[in-house]
Amino acid sequence: MAILAPRACLYLVLGGKGKGGKRRGREMDELSKEKASSSAPQHPTPNPVAAKLPSAPTVHYSTLPSFSWDQDRDKVKIYLSLEGVQEEKIETNIKQRSVEFRFHDVQGKNYQFAIPKLNKEIIPESCKVVVKPTRVIITLVKESKGNWVDLHFKEDKLKPSLDKEKDPMAGIMDLMKNMYEDGDDEMKKTIAKAWSDARSGKTADPLK
Repeated sequence: MAILAPRACLYLVLGGKGKGGKRRGREMDELSKEKASSSAPQHPTPNPVAAKLPSAPTVHYSTLPSFSWDQDRDKVKIYLSLEGVQEEKIETNIKQRSVEFRFHDVQGKNYQFAIPKLNKEIIPESCKVVVKPTRVIITLVKESKGNWVDLHFKEDKLKPSLDKEKDPMAGIMDLMKNMYEDGDDEMKKTIAKAWSDARSGKTADPLK
């Protein structure tokens, strides 16, 4: 019986030195790698949790109860009695026809002052705010020189009356409308009949 040398035994185990032997060697390497990977402990991937951002606290403002103002032909000055205002804590919103000011952390409180509709247009970029120890002075520069009848915009009540002078029936119709709204059922029937007759061209007989 022939005894094989150690090198010959290794050759037979690996299947020879040809292509088949190399392929079997690679397969054995891959199997060993898969076994090693399968035996390694598996750690589940944690699901990301969205961080909750804290909600901003609601800021409350107290409306300034009173103010004073004066004017010349070029500008309007508004005086607010407010002590302890810090200039860097003033929030301004100045537009051509409205202004709004917010004063933060004034002795522990927040205040606001606003005019939703000014009497006339202003030049926002030319306006300014000056802080004094006991008050705030707001200067609004007028777009057109002249005097304002009021700081707030108010509709001209003279225009409707002038229109009624041109059309006398308009004033009568307004009067009848007010009587209809304030009157009782009998008054409403009488006014409704008068309206109907007026539209149809009929006139009521004063003797009936």
